[in-house]
Amino acid sequence: MNIVLWIVAGLLALAFLGAGFMKLTQPKAQLAAKGLGWTEDYSAGAVKAIGALELLAGIGLVLPALLDIAPVFVPLAALGLGLIMVGAIVVHARRKETKALPINVIFLVLAAVVVWGRFGPYAF
Repeated sequence: MNIVLWIVAGLLALAFLGAGFMKLTQPKAQLAAKGLGWTEDYSAGAVKAIGALELLAGIGLVLPALLDIAPVFVPLAALGLGLIMVGAIVVHARRKETKALPINVIFLVLAAVVVWGRFGPYAF
């Protein structure tokens, strides 16, 4: 199960490192043009903050455990991503963006698995 948790955390990290980097480096209008219509409802600063949180969580999913420095940050990062996904689900549901909901739910479940495993029976 430890290997499964590493794989799940690694996949989540890759996804959120990419998503966070994209939100941090591209202007809000360009993100909206790429299909992230929810960005129109938020300020540029809020979009950048979400991107920064995603980027930090992506780093926190893997780096603390790899370096064996404060590995408790791994499940905390997964918990943070879970909260971000709950927010994303609410936003997409309100905007009737049903195509995005399954992805958000999958990410939420994967983050919950990491939280459960790393806080529970497979802690570092």
